[in-house]
Amino acid sequence: MVELEAVADERGFFARTWCAEEFRLRGLNSNLAQCSLSSNAQRGTLRGMHYQSEPHAEAKLVGCCAGAVYDVVLDLRPESPTYLRWFGAELTASNHKMLYVPAGCAHGFQTLVDASEVFYQISQAYRAESARGVRWNDPRFGIEWPLRDPILSPRDRGFADYLS
Repeated sequence: MVELEAVADERGFFARTWCAEEFRLRGLNSNLAQCSLSSNAQRGTLRGMHYQSEPHAEAKLVGCCAGAVYDVVLDLRPESPTYLRWFGAELTASNHKMLYVPAGCAHGFQTLVDASEVFYQISQAYRAESARGVRWNDPRFGIEWPLRDPILSPRDRGFADYLS
């Protein structure tokens, strides 16, 4: 979880969302190759669980700039002590929290309110040939999504269970 260090005054606040030096000092991927925005009209929309395979594996910093989402990171790195475990957190436009997604982890979110937007800062450019995904409700992971009967794309609905 990344929490902003906001400098506030009567106008509001200012905070850095990406600092290559700070990320590098903490052992995080400090490359920034692409920024993306996901706009979601309806509460219950679920996007995930997505990742890019090598050689285009990507790290992401994800934040909610409108509305609210439940954001999930799923560790698919066989060498990791948290392999096949997931972490979820509520990201909202008002709490200003962000989630760091390491390369080799899958990512997804479910919108908690209508008109939610998610902003991504990504270490690699998107490569369709490396785009992968695992099923959002694969029983092997046991991800606890907050809302039942999500709105899914055909692509996300069609992902298979994970085979390690």
